[in-house]
Amino acid sequence: MSKKTMTAAFALLMAASLPVYAQTSSSTTSTPPARVAATQLQPGQIRATQMDGATVYDTQNQKVGDIKDVIIDRDGKVAAVVLDVGAFLGVGGKYVAVSMNDLKITQDSNNKPRFAVDMTKDQLKAAQAFDLNARNTSTGTTTPPANRPTNSTTTAPGTPPRQ
Repeated sequence: MSKKTMTAAFALLMAASLPVYAQTSSSTTSTPPARVAATQLQPGQIRATQMDGATVYDTQNQKVGDIKDVIIDRDGKVAAVVLDVGAFLGVGGKYVAVSMNDLKITQDSNNKPRFAVDMTKDQLKAAQAFDLNARNTSTGTTTPPANRPTNSTTTAPGTPPRQ
C-alpha cells in the first residue's frame, strides 16, 4: 500500500469518526432555578409582614397571643408559626409553635387578614415551649474520630513529629 493510499484511508477514517465524537460528547444540562413570575399576591397567599405581630384569636374570639415569627424550611415552605402566648404587657409569656395548617386565616371588615386557632389560651400555655434562640450547631457525630492523635501536642502539616 502506498503512502498516498494510507494517508487517504487515515483521512477518511478521521472524517468518518468526527461526527461520532460530536454526538457522544457529554452534555450536562442543568435545570435553571425556578423563577417567580407573579406580579401580585395570588389568591390564598399572604405576606409575612402581615403576619408579624398580628393578634391571634381562639374560636370564641378571645385573644390568645400574637404571631412572633414564621419559620421557613430549606424548601421554602412554612415549617411553623411561632406564637407569643400568655404574656401580659409583654411579660411572662412563652413561645409556642403551631403548624401553618392550624392557623385559620380570614379577612376582617377592613379586608386585612385575621388569624385564629382552634385552641384555647390554656391549651397553648400548656403546650411545649419553642426556643427561638436555640440553634442546632452540630455538624456531625460527637464521637471523636478513631485516628485522632492522643497526645496534646500538635504539629503543623509537613512538620515531622517531635521525638
